[in-house]
Amino acid sequence: MKLVILGSGTSTGIPMVGCHCPVCTSDDPRDKRTRPSLLIEQNGRYIVVDTATDLRQQAIREGIPRIDAVLFTHSHSDHVNGIDDLRGFHFIHRQMIPCYGDAYTIAAISSRFPYIFKGMEVEGYSPLMDPHVITRPFELFGCRVTPVPLLHGPYPTTGYRFNDAAYLTDCSAIPASSYPLLAGLEVLIIDALRYSPHENHFNVASALEVVAELRPGQAFFTHLTHEVAHRDDSRLPAGVSFAYDGMIVDLD
Repeated sequence: MKLVILGSGTSTGIPMVGCHCPVCTSDDPRDKRTRPSLLIEQNGRYIVVDTATDLRQQAIREGIPRIDAVLFTHSHSDHVNGIDDLRGFHFIHRQMIPCYGDAYTIAAISSRFPYIFKGMEVEGYSPLMDPHVITRPFELFGCRVTPVPLLHGPYPTTGYRFNDAAYLTDCSAIPASSYPLLAGLEVLIIDALRYSPHENHFNVASALEVVAELRPGQAFFTHLTHEVAHRDDSRLPAGVSFAYDGMIVDLD
């Protein structure tokens, strides 16, 4: 199984429009961050977590030939507004793409993008996605997928465990009941928005506390703002790194 960080940035992307700070003007390509998403390659299949606003750009950059399934963490715009970019894959393969999420997320996305799920014959849209509400672990192309309930401020979101790797984005707290779902991880990819506190996200310090609690083999911080320069990687403890767009984690 291979994990690819499609987007390591926050909702604004980096560089942020109108900003001339050191990170937004950095020459380090790892400081160029698209909106947050993840690709899982498993047994020749391609699973994306969230259809981020920059999905088309990410898919072209990584040469993704098809998308076989989508997992949604929640319905915020930076995580779903690239959903139209799935149409390009449909034009080639003419296959419905199964998608998964909690009941609220699936309902919210279906309401905002009804033509994606039901089509719109008059305007030439075919249905593209087959929605599935998930409440428990399931198998997907030979991978054990475990939904992990999280809190994004007061709002529930869903993280995912894939065998011995976990992706926890847009979260500020992990409920006590979710910690057992995260035991024995080889890889943890987790929200660490910035250095200063934020009510709806882990910051670097609080993400480090989670890493100390879970003790994964490796940890990568994602959903980064322009407060965080990739050169600061050297300030993190051993086994912890800042993620960057295009980063590959190979679990084989």
